[in-house]
Formats: sequence, structure tokens, C-alpha cells
Amino acid sequence: MKYTYLIVFVLTFLACNQSKTNKDTLISKTTSSTPNILFLIADDMGKDAIGGFSEGHIKPKTPHIDSIRQSGLSFSNFWTYPTCSPTRASMITGKYGYRTNVRWANQVLDPSELILQKYINTNTNNKYATAVVGKWHLSGFDTTTNPENFGLDYYAGLFNGSVKDYYNWPLTEDGISKTSTEYTTTKFTNLATNWIQQQDKPWFMWLAYNAPHTPFHVPPSIMHNQGPLPEYTNQLDPTPYFMASIEAMDYQIGQLLDQLPKAERDNTVIIFIGDNGTEPDVAQAPYGSNQVKRSIYQGGINMPLFVSGKGVTRTGIDTNLITSSDIFATLSEVAGVTTTEINDSKSFNSLFTKEDRIRKYQYSEMKNNTKDAWTISNGAYKLLIFANGTEEFYNLEVDPYEKKNLVLQTLTYDQEYVKTQLEEELFTIRQ
Repeated sequence: MKYTYLIVFVLTFLACNQSKTNKDTLISKTTSSTPNILFLIADDMGKDAIGGFSEGHIKPKTPHIDSIRQSGLSFSNFWTYPTCSPTRASMITGKYGYRTNVRWANQVLDPSELILQKYINTNTNNKYATAVVGKWHLSGFDTTTNPENFGLDYYAGLFNGSVKDYYNWPLTEDGISKTSTEYTTTKFTNLATNWIQQQDKPWFMWLAYNAPHTPFHVPPSIMHNQGPLPEYTNQLDPTPYFMASIEAMDYQIGQLLDQLPKAERDNTVIIFIGDNGTEPDVAQAPYGSNQVKRSIYQGGINMPLFVSGKGVTRTGIDTNLITSSDIFATLSEVAGVTTTEINDSKSFNSLFTKEDRIRKYQYSEMKNNTKDAWTISNGAYKLLIFANGTEEFYNLEVDPYEKKNLVLQTLTYDQEYVKTQLEEELFTIRQ
């Protein structure tokens, strides 16, 4: 009998210690000083399609995205590229488009490029578990490339730039493609959530929704507030469908955040961006239909950027000049890399806690089969130069929506001086 008691005692002791070990592991994971990183990308959603900006008079209901913005910082001068691929390439490499030859949608990022996730782990002794879930759009139309070969731990999502049907689309996971019939926004969220729950060390989740990119469609009714919508046809107003897609994305962001234990969420820095301007069919004033997606006007490249969570103590609007390439150095510093500037990327991590000045100028560009152009701004003035010799010059302080091209009139001495400065800086950037 005494041996029976001894066995029971030993098993109880081991069980208690195992429970303590599991508990300690959970505490270590969720309250570590190393923050988790949740990077959220909306597709084709400009300032006119989200709360917190004066542009646009019709706004979706997005309580979860609003909470990210309201509890942290909103950057009013965040520049991207006018289409999806170059924005993503600039963020994941920290380089301007002309350096990677990704300056338009569907162009290919060279597999030799050092991407953000690999750079972080190379410089932090593999501190992070890394994943990209959702839209990749960095390998052209070649669906045989596995994004994990760039140095990711995990990839699952939409390889190309868009789907024909949000409910029937090609899902690629671990290099294998199959057809998914689950609503893309829901599927991406579930994939991201499941992956996060499996991690036992700090994680970096790059979650790239394809919403609200076309096609216009009816999302699951529980996810939006646009009321009963008939199946979309070209004869209908696309705006409610566009807004419903954004609301569905917000709903799913809420689902993901709600499934994070409080300690883990408190230890997560959250970054939310739009990758380029709104599709012309649903763009709103004050932007013209030629000033949004596919253009280097403000409506095409001046996008939402919200940051909140772990380590973000400032709130409100920050007016610093930020470029999409700056995401690289910023998230690297958040992850513990000490270098604050690399390639064409400058970290704005310091702005999370204090006022500072990061850049004097910001830059963007585009190049497709018909148009080659680049632009630079010092915050007050903006210069656009086209390869055909055309120039446009705007005073953003009095003309923020670029309606009056100053080169069509005689420039003042001060305007000439600023324009020359911008030209010189542009030459320095592109040399």
C-alpha cells in the first residue's frame, strides 16, 4: 500500500510541475519584452474609404480599425506606390522601386533580394517566427515560386494580384495550390489565427488582405452593415459593395484580435496600412478619377497608416514624411535590430514615443508599358516629372489635391528655389 501512495505522490508532483512548466511557458510567450508584430494590409483602399480622414463623404463602419487608429498614431503623410506590387516590394526590401525593378503591378521581385523577415532573424539570432498570409503579388504570374524560399517560415494565401471570385479562388500553402471556396477575408484570418496560436516564440504576422480590391461582391451578411445587397452587376452602384468588403475585413480583424489572449495582445504592436489608392470606380471627392489608384497624385500614393499597441505611447496625428520603404527599418527596429537606416529605409519607430523628424523628402514612382514617372515632396511642395518631359508642381499647403499646376504660370522666386531643391534631391535619389 505504501508503494501505491508513493506512486500517487510522484505522479501528482510531476503533474503539478508539468502544469507549472506549461504555465511558465505561456507567461514567457505572452509577456515577453520582445513584442509580437501584426502587420495588416488593405488592398486598394485610400483615405477616402476609411475613417479618420476628411477625404470622402461615404465611410464604412470599421470599429476595429478605428480602435487601432484612435488608441495610437495616424500618419497623415505616408507615401506608397500607385499599385500593389511595388508598394509590397518596397516594404519587404526597404528599397525604392527602381532598385528592385518592381515599379508596377505583376512585376517580379528577384529571389536574391533580402526580405524583411529574413533580415530580422539574421540580426536577432532567429528570434521571430515569421509568416506572410494573404496576397503575395511579388512573383508576377509565376505560381510555381514558393514565397517561403525568400526566407519565410510560412506562407499561405493568394499568389496573384486578385481573385475572380471571393468565394472560389486559388489558395497556395507551403508551395501547394488548391481551390478554396471559403470567403477570402475569412480564410486569410483563420490561417493567420491558426498559425499564431501554434507559435511558442515571438511572432511576426504579415497579413495582406485582398479586400477591398475588385471584383465587387456581396460579403457574408454577418460581416457588414450595408443591408441586403443583390448580387452585383455592372448596372449597380458599386460603392455599397466596396464598403461592405471593407466592413467584412474589419469584422475579421476583430475576430483575429479577439482570439489573442490579453497578455499576448498587449505585447503586440499593430500596424495597419492601405497599399495604394482607391479604384477609380468607387473613388470619392476631392480626388478625381485620374488621381487615385494607378497615379502618383496624392489620391494614388498618400495612404492610411495607423500604429498602436506595444511600445506606442503617443496618440493622434503625426505629420512626418514617411515612405513605404520605411516599413523595413521600422519593423526591424521594433524586432530588436539596432540599425535604424538601411537601403532606402529610415525607421520611424522613435515616433511611437516622442516627436521627431524622420525625413526632409519623400519619394515615389511608377513605370509601366505606357508611362514612366516619379515624384518627390518636401511636405509643402510636390514635384512630378514624367519621362516624356512633362512636369507638374503643386503647393500642397494651399492645394492639397493638386488642382493647380504651378508650372503653367510664372513661378515666384521662392517657388523656383524650392523646385530646384526638389530636382536636385530627386537626382540624388535616382543616381
